[in-house]
Amino acid sequence: MADNSEHTAAVAKYVDTPEQAVVDRIVGYCGIALRSKDASMVSATDPKELETVRKGFARKKLELDEAAATAGIEKVCARMKGDGRKHRVAFYYLLAEETGTLDKLR
Repeated sequence: MADNSEHTAAVAKYVDTPEQAVVDRIVGYCGIALRSKDASMVSATDPKELETVRKGFARKKLELDEAAATAGIEKVCARMKGDGRKHRVAFYYLLAEETGTLDKLR
């Protein structure tokens, strides 16, 4: 199994005890995109980036409708506001947590 400690540490900035299985599933979903520094981050100020999150991970993996995805993304952006570089795995983990869909990643 791959070493996902960097991703788990990013999630741990926001969650006391991240579920490793959930982190692993998100890393698997993101795949090789996480190898690129730019692609491994979410730009919360870029509407196109947030639309990609909404139509990609939120819809396909978490099965959220547009309203629920938008509300969840807004909450995650507020929660991560102080972090200039929003780690994609942490962002996705928090989105699942905020929308009550962590079970879809277990």
